[in-house]
Amino acid sequence: MKSLYTFFSVNKKRLIAATLVISVGFGAYSFKDDYFEISKNLEIFTGVYRDINLYYVDETKPGDLMKRGIDAMLESLDPYTVYIPESKIEDFRFMTTGSYGGIGANIMQTDSNTYISDPYENSPAAKAGLKAGDRLVEVDGKQIKGRNTEQISEILKGQAGTEVKVTIVPLGASSPVTKKITREVIKLKDVPYFGMVDKETGYIKLVSFTETASSEVKEAFVNLKDKQGMKQLVLDLRGNGGGLLREAVNIVNFFVPKGEAVVDTRGKVKEWDQVHYALNQPLDTKIPVVVLIDQGSASASEIVAGSLQDLDRAVIVGERSYGKGLVQQTRDLFYNSKLKVTVQKYYTPSGRCIQKLDYSHRNENGAVTEVPDSLLKKFKTKGGRTVMDGRGIDPDVQVGDEELAKIVQPLFEQALFFKYANEFALAHPSISDAKTFHLSENDYTRFIAMCSTHNLEYKTETELALEELKKTAQKESYIQDALHEYEALAHKLVPDTKGDLQKFKHQIKLILENEIIARYYFDKGRVEATLSEDRALAKAIENFDPVKHSAILSPKK
Repeated sequence: MKSLYTFFSVNKKRLIAATLVISVGFGAYSFKDDYFEISKNLEIFTGVYRDINLYYVDETKPGDLMKRGIDAMLESLDPYTVYIPESKIEDFRFMTTGSYGGIGANIMQTDSNTYISDPYENSPAAKAGLKAGDRLVEVDGKQIKGRNTEQISEILKGQAGTEVKVTIVPLGASSPVTKKITREVIKLKDVPYFGMVDKETGYIKLVSFTETASSEVKEAFVNLKDKQGMKQLVLDLRGNGGGLLREAVNIVNFFVPKGEAVVDTRGKVKEWDQVHYALNQPLDTKIPVVVLIDQGSASASEIVAGSLQDLDRAVIVGERSYGKGLVQQTRDLFYNSKLKVTVQKYYTPSGRCIQKLDYSHRNENGAVTEVPDSLLKKFKTKGGRTVMDGRGIDPDVQVGDEELAKIVQPLFEQALFFKYANEFALAHPSISDAKTFHLSENDYTRFIAMCSTHNLEYKTETELALEELKKTAQKESYIQDALHEYEALAHKLVPDTKGDLQKFKHQIKLILENEIIARYYFDKGRVEATLSEDRALAKAIENFDPVKHSAILSPKK
């Protein structure tokens, strides 16, 4: 079940995968001694592919057949080694640059219709007056009914400077209108928000590691320190799935001396092994830093958190990170296609690799398992603290995030947060700022009334556990002796939708307020609105206390 913070994460709307990419190219290298085995199997594969397409009883689609074969082969390795056909090259570029040509709006589907869900601030869509809740009807004269969001998104995208006609039914209206929108280069920010959370504490939210990540972090840091008087920094990497390795190295470099080893990458091709050093003068090697991580922090995020932890430069707060210690490189193939292939593992300054899953060894069912506890090793930070490999980054201060109530899932699936926010925005031309806005009791009562017209089906963990108990009792032939009691308990544990809307009111209101705030203050407002209720952030600030901060970064005696 998702945590409350993960639900709010801006990164939920991004396509950037949990991957660490070396963006520089490498020259060819000679085959190993298994050249004959490779050559033999290439000939066999070519023969099978040729004969299937020539002689199979029904018509085949050679392109689809080949892609399925390649995908199945790569799937046996790891999830990060993938074939990128020419048709998906733009998606790959977006992963590394965060940029694409388009109108700058997210779309969603519910009730068999497609809606604008989030126009980006200052985007062509926003400038043209498109708002969340507008129903999309046509794009360039093409009916979008029957198309999925990916297909519609492809039609909306295009080269910057080109024009697209978008027909919508505006929120609250009944008649369609057509707007001509000139596409622009849309660059999603790596740092969607930064600001001061109190008189001394600066906060930077970093959601990805595209090619502008370090420059955006630097700009935010300088602004907070020089213009707003920051004395201590919280760097938030929760939900950040990673990106470019060089950007991770640059960000660590902001806080450690020039010449410090940040990360070591090693693989089969020894000529490619490299130690990545801090190459520039730092921004500040003394300012206290706390880094926030969670289970969604992966790859480049783990390099930043792990390196700063190993160098005793930052206190890490939150949940254990994802555990991805693999590095990918892109190889150019024929016909504008590419192969993204895992070529190395990375090692933080202490010498540890935090890769959790062992893709080279699978069980008899083909499933990937975690590195066994017996093979985990201890390493020492620069100051002598003990850290472990093989399990992601363990925070210095553990803070579990609040779990989402089960009722939230059907509310989200039936777009009830979205629908109520649309109604609210129609009735309220403006609201207070993102930090202070809250729904009134009457507003929440109206939301409950809306929910009462929908069938919200969900099962609690208690119900699921009780069902498992029944199965076990049936297996052991005990259920008949306790059937009456079981049925009575099961009846009592059936979710009470109206009761749960009150029981989990605080949590549901936070999500609803977050959705409403986005109507007025976009993604920046979404982030800002969560800060006052953020338990991990509160714990981070608590651990800036000089005594606590120093104690955490000192070796345990």
